[in-house]
Amino acid sequence: MAIVDPRTGEPLSSDGNADTGANAGANQESDANLILDVDRSNIQQLLEMSMQVPVLLTCWSPASEQSKNMLPVLEKLTREHNGAFLLGKLNIDDNADIAGQLGVQEAPDVKLVSQGGLVDQLQGAQPEQAIRDWLGKYFQAPEGAQQSPEEQASAALEAGDSATARRIYEELAQQWPDHNAYKIELARALVADGEPQQARQLIEALPPEERDAAPARGVRASIEFGEEALSADDIAALGERDDSEARYQRALRQVADGQYEAGLEGLLALMRSDRAYGEDAARKTLLRVFDALGADNPLTVTYRRKLFALLY
Repeated sequence: MAIVDPRTGEPLSSDGNADTGANAGANQESDANLILDVDRSNIQQLLEMSMQVPVLLTCWSPASEQSKNMLPVLEKLTREHNGAFLLGKLNIDDNADIAGQLGVQEAPDVKLVSQGGLVDQLQGAQPEQAIRDWLGKYFQAPEGAQQSPEEQASAALEAGDSATARRIYEELAQQWPDHNAYKIELARALVADGEPQQARQLIEALPPEERDAAPARGVRASIEFGEEALSADDIAALGERDDSEARYQRALRQVADGQYEAGLEGLLALMRSDRAYGEDAARKTLLRVFDALGADNPLTVTYRRKLFALLY
């Protein structure tokens, strides 16, 4: 099965002087055989190599900063997968004829080629985690692979290292200014780092469809918890009080401080003992915490189940 020109349906042609001496099986662990520059002199060789091992054909342009930024990421991932696929780099400015035959309209454009045919493509500038997720549909994740920046930031935030998470998300948001998910995660890290007003400004500057979606609503809820909760001194002043108001305020303070499990447990306990408190304030606050944590968070899953059991 050959790659075809999407405009004409004709098989992709190559220069008649192309080198057909493919050597895909030799020492694929070295960069020289894992990563190669592609032009009309070796495009046919690349197609023949794809009969033995899949090829990522990366169509990039020196005029595109984000296109150039993706190349080191793709090279790193190619090395990590250690021969599961090869990486071919096609400069579309220098090879406009090949780019046209491939149907490339702008860079970056990554095409997965196997058995001489186009399997899938990833178009437009993509951050590392998105590329990893796309590759994961076709290749098993290599053992000992480095964490992506997104994974590092998420782990840091979960471990309470908000400063590290903030630094990483700041870099990601600067590198990928159109990727609003990074701005939302940066806002989340800012809240954890004691900068709720900066976080609010980031969220309010998002496009309406992003600002009103669940992830941004969750960050706003975190900010509001901090504004609503009593200060640590006021909580201490409650002393040994064990009435519903004191229990609610302690739980709210725990949520505002990021002690989510303790806060959720306190709110659930308050529901059991005094469901009517504050016009069902404990249940309503539980739902807001779920929104802040996100639907896939393990705590959300666990405590939503507990809430359902209590209600029904």
